Amino acid sequence: MNGAIICVGKLREKYFAGAAEEYLKRLSRFGKFEIIELPDLPEPQNASAAQQMQIMEKEGENILSRIRQGDRVIAMCIDGPQYDSESFARHLAENEMKGGRQVFVIGGSLGLSKAVIQRADEKISLSKMTFPHQLARVLLLEQIYRACKINAGERYHK
Repeated sequence: MNGAIICVGKLREKYFAGAAEEYLKRLSRFGKFEIIELPDLPEPQNASAAQQMQIMEKEGENILSRIRQGDRVIAMCIDGPQYDSESFARHLAENEMKGGRQVFVIGGSLGLSKAVIQRADEKISLSKMTFPHQLARVLLLEQIYRACKINAGERYHK
């Protein structure tokens, strides 16, 4: 599987960075996969709704600039459908058959802009729970790795 995660913000804690690196290394035997980190824009304390919208739109422009023509864009959104690991694996395999790079997008702390969501081919949710974006990235990488193992017919823990 060839793909990418475009995400706003850096992994600041070493344990998140180490986990992400480990899953990227494991994914490398299944195809080319990359992380594209974009800067999260500073949010003024007590930012107005207009200021928050402006930040989201700017972050959205940065995200959209990294998406290639032909990419299948999957926006990580709390209101998207949720999958168990086996159905997620089947879903990724179906997407792979359609061609193009699968690009997962994780927005900043304010979420994804309307423009990014409109560009997305689909939305997916990891959970109804809210996770820090750093943890969401690691969880997503782990689930993509698990899906690749399932699709390769390899053993995985249920």
